[in-house]
Amino acid sequence: MADIRKYPFARHLRGNPTLHVRHLRRGQAVHDGTGLSFWFRPLSAVLSEIPVDDRELPVLFHARTADFQDLAVQASVTFRVTDPAVASARIDFSVDPDTGRWRGTPLEQVAGLLTETAQQHVLGLVADSTLSAALASGVAEIRDRIVSGLTADTRLAETGIAVMGARVIALRPEPDVEKALRTPAREAIQQEADRSTYERRAVAVERERAIAENELQSKIELARREEQLLEQQGANARRQAEDAAAAGGIAFAAQAAKERALAEARADGTRALGEAKAAGEAASVAAYRDLPSSTLLALAAKDLAGSLPQIGTLVISPDMLASLLAKLAAGGTAGAVEAGESR
Repeated sequence: MADIRKYPFARHLRGNPTLHVRHLRRGQAVHDGTGLSFWFRPLSAVLSEIPVDDRELPVLFHARTADFQDLAVQASVTFRVTDPAVASARIDFSVDPDTGRWRGTPLEQVAGLLTETAQQHVLGLVADSTLSAALASGVAEIRDRIVSGLTADTRLAETGIAVMGARVIALRPEPDVEKALRTPAREAIQQEADRSTYERRAVAVERERAIAENELQSKIELARREEQLLEQQGANARRQAEDAAAAGGIAFAAQAAKERALAEARADGTRALGEAKAAGEAASVAAYRDLPSSTLLALAAKDLAGSLPQIGTLVISPDMLASLLAKLAAGGTAGAVEAGESR
């Protein structure tokens, strides 16, 4: 919207770069262009303001497919006024010289024209397609049909409007039909998800089975090695027992040989001692054999006295003395007789 300032008997208009302003006076163009700034008299001036920038127009309409289903088409059309003089002559873009506002609704007229034209070209395309086909591959075809139809439309060209492009934002069937169409896809997706889940579970079960088999094989191998260990331990124990028995036999034989040698040595010593004692006794007997009996008695008394316990007081009665003297006398006589016989 242009900026118009009021002054007594005059007005001043200041436009902008995206608005084309046409100032007519008495049917003649006084000012015609974008970004203008000029003075004018409100009573004799006819002003038109035409936007020349690119405009986006949302388009929404319904079409019926070949299988009698309603399809909502949501699109966006980009257009621009390429000939402001023609557009101002075909559509009312006049503005109030006091406020600078449009007297009518020119953009709504342009929007209605574009929407109806686009809808006219799309209806024929959608009517020849089924709902499934339109939803599957209709976006590009509808976009191309809108662009080609609006570009080739002579009415738009005669109005000074050019279509720069179009975009199809969405194609939507009725809610219940859309729900029905979603059901098979959802079922297929669910089946695929279930299949993936089952495959994942099968893989998990297979892996668990492999792990269990590995554990079982490990246990079997461990039991086999334990059996080998027990056999080896038994063999080692038997070998140790045999070695211990052999060592014990050797030690016993050595001990027996040692004891036998000791016994033989003791026997030899005892025998030698006996022989020595016998020789000593023989020598003693040989030495005592030539002695007189009195001497032998004295020696015997000496030996007897040495073997008797210590006697503190000895009382000899006359009878005992007489008996001992008699024995001594008898012994002396017997010794003399034996000595004579020996001579």
